[in-house]
Amino acid sequence: MKTKSIAAILASLTTTTLLALDSPPVGSAAPDFSLTDAKGKTHSLSQYKGKYVVLEWFNPECPFVKKHYGSGNMQKLQEEYTGKGVVWLTIDSNAPGSEGNMTPEQAAKVAAAWKTHQTALLLDPEGKAGRAYGAKNTPNMVVVSPEGKIAYEGAIDSKATPNPADIPSSTNYVKVALDESLAGKPVTTANTKPYGCSVKYQ
Repeated sequence: MKTKSIAAILASLTTTTLLALDSPPVGSAAPDFSLTDAKGKTHSLSQYKGKYVVLEWFNPECPFVKKHYGSGNMQKLQEEYTGKGVVWLTIDSNAPGSEGNMTPEQAAKVAAAWKTHQTALLLDPEGKAGRAYGAKNTPNMVVVSPEGKIAYEGAIDSKATPNPADIPSSTNYVKVALDESLAGKPVTTANTKPYGCSVKYQ
C-alpha cells in the first residue's frame, strides 16, 4: 500500500513538472518577464510592446547551440532582424551549478568572443521566464508579435542535428516566421517541436 502511495505521489509530481513546462499556445498572450542582462540592465518583455521580439533560449556549452553560433548562423539572423527593428532577447535559464549557467561576467565574455548581435543576453538563473514559456531545449525559439501575442514557438530550423553542415539545406522556421510577419502575412508554420540540449532548471 505504501509503495502504491509513493508511486502515486511521484506520478503526480512528474505530471506537475510536465504541466509547468507546457508552452503557451500560439496566438495567446506572451507571458511578461523582467530579467537582468550581462551588463546589469533590466529588460522586461512589456517594454518592447509594439515591436516584434525574438526569444532565444541559450546554453553556450550545448552542441546544438554551438552549431548555430560556431557557423555564424545565429549571429547573422540576429544582425539581419535587429537591423529591421526586431528586438532579439537571448535567455540563459540554466540553474547555478549546472551546464550553461553563466555569471554576468561570463555572459559578457561569451557575447564578445562569439560576436553576437542580440539586443540583450538575459540571465534567468531561477528559470522563471523559461518555465513561463515552457522552454525545454536550447535553442528554443519564440516570436512575439507587436501586440504581445505568440506568433511562433518551437525549433530554429527543420534539421534536429548538431551538425553545422545541415544548416544550408534546412528550413529556418524563425526566419520564415519573421519574414511573413514583417510582410503582414500569417505565419504558415507557427508551431514546431524544439530540439537541442535540455534546459537545466533548479
